[in-house]
Amino acid sequence: MRRGILTIAAVGLLATGGLAACGDDSNSGAGGEKKAKIGVILPDSASSDRWETADRRYLEEAFKAAGVDYVIQNAQNDKAQFQTIADQMMTDGANVLMIVNLDSGTGKAVLDKAKSQGVLTIDYDRLTLGGSAQYYVSFDNEAVGKLQGEGLVRCLTDKGAKSPVIAELNGSETDNNATLFKNGYDGVLKAKYDAKEYVKGPDQWVPGWDNAQAGTIFEQMMTQQNGKIDGVLAANDGLGNAVISVLKKNKINGKVPVTGQDATVQGLQNILAGDQCMTVYKAIKKEADAAAELAIGLAKGETKDTGKTVKDPEGGRDVPSILLDPVAIYKDNVKDVVTDGFVTKEELCTGAYAALCTQAGVS
Repeated sequence: MRRGILTIAAVGLLATGGLAACGDDSNSGAGGEKKAKIGVILPDSASSDRWETADRRYLEEAFKAAGVDYVIQNAQNDKAQFQTIADQMMTDGANVLMIVNLDSGTGKAVLDKAKSQGVLTIDYDRLTLGGSAQYYVSFDNEAVGKLQGEGLVRCLTDKGAKSPVIAELNGSETDNNATLFKNGYDGVLKAKYDAKEYVKGPDQWVPGWDNAQAGTIFEQMMTQQNGKIDGVLAANDGLGNAVISVLKKNKINGKVPVTGQDATVQGLQNILAGDQCMTVYKAIKKEADAAAELAIGLAKGETKDTGKTVKDPEGGRDVPSILLDPVAIYKDNVKDVVTDGFVTKEELCTGAYAALCTQAGVS
């Protein structure tokens, strides 16, 4: 996969003017079509900054531009709260529900209840296994994992590592995306293990993508290996930073390549400092815009042919889908994330990072 930002798949969006023209202050069109009201449930704010700093912002911008009524709430990783929020949204008149499930069981319960009440649904970012959503909007998550695996190989090669021991710190086992990421990077690393070029070390899931638990798990991995870990496949930037914190305590940060995902400010700063090998940038504005377009259409009684489906392995259903392409980010193209507007120079290049930004060509 090419690494340029421009490789991100373009998603055709309805013209903003056309969307705005469909709504007025009462959110009903001139033809008296059904009132559009959209509810969005985000999963948490601890596992990744993206949910509050990116997804919420971009979805709000899209809904406001379309003039539709909407509400966005965060379940803060609480399954009971997730279901309560969904019930309240439907009680308050949402005719479309967009969810990022905490796990497929909770997600399916919400989707099934919505279906029974005639509320249309979208799986956003995470596919709900056995679910009934009208659409699924995400990134090609196996491709994300493949980029992570290839990134770790590149960074170990750059360091001239011989028979490196690899630790894998996966995301939450209840998150289908984490499984897809793992499929992607294991596909790359297995070839290295089979060829006896790499040594497979500890491999563990991190419950709920919890960064504090990730740090504890990695410390246990280091103890188990007597400190002999030469590369870490960390499934996102939060887990990667937890690993880096442990490496710093052992004064070996920068010597052990660590991967990531989400192109968070913290992750990018770790890359600039040489403590993180790479991250995966997902153009969340494109994901949010694509999902918002589908939600707005559904709320107004319109559907769209996405031209692609994803097989739900549990439900056996082909789910109409939009999948966007991820991009690998290393020190030499951190600037592309700033150029794309995902993070600003001001938030990235603070304090000691200012000089590092200059060296990396961030302007």
